[in-house]
Amino acid sequence: MSSVIMNNRKTINAWAIFDWANSAYALVISTAIFPVYFIKYTPEEISLGPLNFSNSSLYSFAVSFSYVIIACLSPLLSGMADFSGRRKFFLKIFTLIGSIACTALYFFKGEPQLWLGTSAFILATIGFAGSIVFYDSYLPLIVTEDRYNKVSAKGYTYGYIGSVLLLIVILLMVQKPEWFGISDGQMGSRLGFALVGLWWIGFAQYSFKHLPKDTVTKFTSSMVKNGYKEISSAFTKVKASANIKTFLLAFFFYSAGVQTVIYLAAIFAEKELGFETAELILLILLLQLVAIGGAYFFSILGNKKGNKFSILCMIVIWILICVGAFFTYDKLVFYLLASMVGIVMGGIQSLSRASYSMLLPEKDHDTTSYFSFYDVVYKSAIVGGTFLFGVVDNITNNMRYSVLALAFCFVAGFYFMWKTTITSKIPKEEMI
Repeated sequence: MSSVIMNNRKTINAWAIFDWANSAYALVISTAIFPVYFIKYTPEEISLGPLNFSNSSLYSFAVSFSYVIIACLSPLLSGMADFSGRRKFFLKIFTLIGSIACTALYFFKGEPQLWLGTSAFILATIGFAGSIVFYDSYLPLIVTEDRYNKVSAKGYTYGYIGSVLLLIVILLMVQKPEWFGISDGQMGSRLGFALVGLWWIGFAQYSFKHLPKDTVTKFTSSMVKNGYKEISSAFTKVKASANIKTFLLAFFFYSAGVQTVIYLAAIFAEKELGFETAELILLILLLQLVAIGGAYFFSILGNKKGNKFSILCMIVIWILICVGAFFTYDKLVFYLLASMVGIVMGGIQSLSRASYSMLLPEKDHDTTSYFSFYDVVYKSAIVGGTFLFGVVDNITNNMRYSVLALAFCFVAGFYFMWKTTITSKIPKEEMI
């Protein structure tokens, strides 16, 4: 990679803008619009050969399948990127895949296009998830450790603000299609999916322009083998550190819960509590707006009391959310739970990324492979969480039991985080 000026404002903004760009997928496709659209325009029971699935469990399994693929690919690709200097190259490739797939969802009208819609959703998820490992790996390369928490939170905040702005436009197209000269709300949703793709690829151009350039070496077939060697080396280093291992176990379990809740909250609200589209709009906006303050609050708490204390507090709140959702039949109570999700959603992701950066050896600059391993754990957690959710949902035909099962993931995450030591190498008086 080319020479990088640490803590450069333009570089930090370019990094954060990528969150603004790709969070449109995270909010519109994975959380707010597409899950409910999928449930509404697909049959309740779907057959795949001899197997039968509810549409909600099929959606959950589609998420699982997406992350199985990317969990297998990302170690190889990130190792190759680190060896060949193509970090930004792969960031661009996955961004392109994701944005095109989101645009393709425009053609998903219902059951006749079920497998087109499911396949495009899987590809969009792969594009999003694949880009994150390269995006995250920039953090310790562009800022010093005393700014990890602040800059990480800035990225998530940019993402929340940008995605909410786009969501509001799309929701208006769904609720008031006549304002835009379109036929109905379904067409509004489909146009919204295409807008996500354009938003993602469009704003990412600023990041591509201002993030540090790759220092590219000649690409050879031997780099495939070297890619495996890179990730194998990172695995060996992680395995040798009991503290990093314990942190990653904690991260695996609580991420399984966090990401599954994010992917399936809207479906739960629609199927179990009978939320209408307008109510879901309010629910998702509440969740996202509260998340902005939550990310910064827990960043400050992490600086004052330590990241471990802050993460443990958030895990306890997540446990209360899951147990509360199991017993909730009142929409007003569910709004309260959604606001709690917003408070801890951004904070736990932001501090996890920053905490892992703190645990990495100072003299080892092989950050892409380290973050690839972190990303494999993260993606494997999503596979485990969504698969668990889908299996319980399909067996019991009751999503409440699926949510309760996630509470046990958070309990395990709390146990391993309690055993983890996270100590900043920067004196507290130097933190900002």
